[in-house]
Amino acid sequence: MKKDILNTEDIKKVVHSFYDKIKTDDILGHFFNHVSPVNWDEHVALLCSFWENVLFYTGNYEGNPLTTHRKVHTKHTTTPIHFERWHQLFDEAIDSHFEGTNAEKMKQHAKDISAIMQQKM
Repeated sequence: MKKDILNTEDIKKVVHSFYDKIKTDDILGHFFNHVSPVNWDEHVALLCSFWENVLFYTGNYEGNPLTTHRKVHTKHTTTPIHFERWHQLFDEAIDSHFEGTNAEKMKQHAKDISAIMQQKM
């Protein structure tokens, strides 16, 4: 039985695992590597803060994911296929290491955010 996501190290494991897949993904990799190149160290740290805030209410995240994703969308249109692939890779990153209440909360929150993004773009 896998353990649940319980702390910052667990979140880092998920985020690193996820972005390791994204970097080379045929469907999503170009968004991060070419459309809007990211500094991976900064991006991963920011996303770890985001998920810590979602799961543990740390208050350490400052940012607006919708604004950021709108900027990317104006450079290269995002479609439902992109969001579906994102969910697949994200869920795999969680499921390969964890299970439990926080793991499910993380997956559901990701789905909720992307649904809002797709409506507002």
